[in-house]
Amino acid sequence: MTQRICLLLGHPDGQSEHFCHALAAAYARGAEAAGHRVARLDLAALQPEPLGSAAEFETAPAGPMAEARAALADATHLVEIFPLWLGGMPARLKAFFEQLARAGFALGISERGWPEGRLKGRSARVVVTMGMPALAYRIWFLNAGVGVLKRMILGMAGIAPVRQTTIGGVEAMSDAARARWLARVEALGRAAR
Repeated sequence: MTQRICLLLGHPDGQSEHFCHALAAAYARGAEAAGHRVARLDLAALQPEPLGSAAEFETAPAGPMAEARAALADATHLVEIFPLWLGGMPARLKAFFEQLARAGFALGISERGWPEGRLKGRSARVVVTMGMPALAYRIWFLNAGVGVLKRMILGMAGIAPVRQTTIGGVEAMSDAARARWLARVEALGRAAR
């Protein structure tokens, strides 16, 4: 089945190429080769700012963030690719999700007063790169920072399932290992997973 994929390159540095850029290109290449439609978002180009008040949260964003919301609203699958910074997502990526959620786009309140996800019917893949070994992050740090994104942001918005690919030791990785990871991520794109 053909998927409509919203692919977010969540690396805040737009001045140079990073492994996240290569991973995003590989995913898109695989997805497009399989006939899936891919809408690409680049965090560095969007430059979202964190919200400063509840009043801001109640109003819808304009400009590029409104376009990003439209891309996600149209998508059946969301992919976020980003580096782990200080144990979690970069601050600008958190700001992106704050901007995205404005004016009840991602969350509403049920009659009982509980949060109610408004993005149901979509799945997601989180691809995170890091300097430390991936196993250490999952076991020692309990996947805490990425878990917040998966459960408290995407999960509460109703997106499920949310799958994760963790790529550790990026700075010390050989060219052969990078090529293997790029091939794996391209295969995920072909499968729209």
